[in-house]
Amino acid sequence: MHFIDVDRVVFSYENEDNNNTKVLKELSLSIGKGEFIALLGHNGSGKSTLAKMFNGILLPDTGDVTVCGMNTKNDDTLINIRRKVGLVMQNPDNQLVASIVEEDVAFGPENLGLEPSEIRIRVDEALKAVDMYAYKDHASYKLSGGQKQRVAIAGIIAMQPDCIVLDEPTAMLDPQGRQEVMDTIVKLNKEKNITIILITHYMDEAALANRLVILDNGKILTQGRPDEVFSKVELLKRHKLDVPQAAQLAYRLKSCGFRINKLPLNAEECVEEIAAQLK
Repeated sequence: MHFIDVDRVVFSYENEDNNNTKVLKELSLSIGKGEFIALLGHNGSGKSTLAKMFNGILLPDTGDVTVCGMNTKNDDTLINIRRKVGLVMQNPDNQLVASIVEEDVAFGPENLGLEPSEIRIRVDEALKAVDMYAYKDHASYKLSGGQKQRVAIAGIIAMQPDCIVLDEPTAMLDPQGRQEVMDTIVKLNKEKNITIILITHYMDEAALANRLVILDNGKILTQGRPDEVFSKVELLKRHKLDVPQAAQLAYRLKSCGFRINKLPLNAEECVEEIAAQLK
């Protein structure tokens, strides 16, 4: 049994003319415990809709989404599903509910009805996990965008989920804030084995994942390891998607007759590959 199974899911939104617009079309996907998945696709491909399926915010018209064998359509297990799958959205300001950092992180555990001593432990551990413990007494509104997003992630961690879904968490951040958040995400996946499902338009962020899933028009266009997917440059271009700059450079060099043994996904790998061929 996979951690999350999406089985032939169809979902539609009602438009202004009271007609249904089908967003997901017989989509199937399995995600294992501890995976780091990046969901990619142009606007309108169905990424955010699928993200909200993982913890039952949206329910399929037909088909099923199960988390650890629990169907999101079952009201009796929905609370347990949402404890297992946390969701972090794009705007950090919309996710902070308290004026002080530690109070914000404590909000979720308090709503779970935990004892104060357990809440204290969870808050401290969550803030340490995102390197924000030193800011626990700070006012939330004084934090940078990246810091706010890390506090939002800490609030999810404090509820001890097995999976965190992040819907473009760095879209509103500056480069430093993006780096802070991505470092946190990678750390949680590697050190705590938390399943990560990341929606992003930044290909350098997607390259950090174990598996890429490309959506197009409500269906899976292709999926695989980052080096496998990003090697399909022409396919991605046809569907209005970019590739990391390092991969793009390697692709151009290869098309000019330069031998590339391994597709580089970042600047360091690109330098190493080119240097190896010049020896």
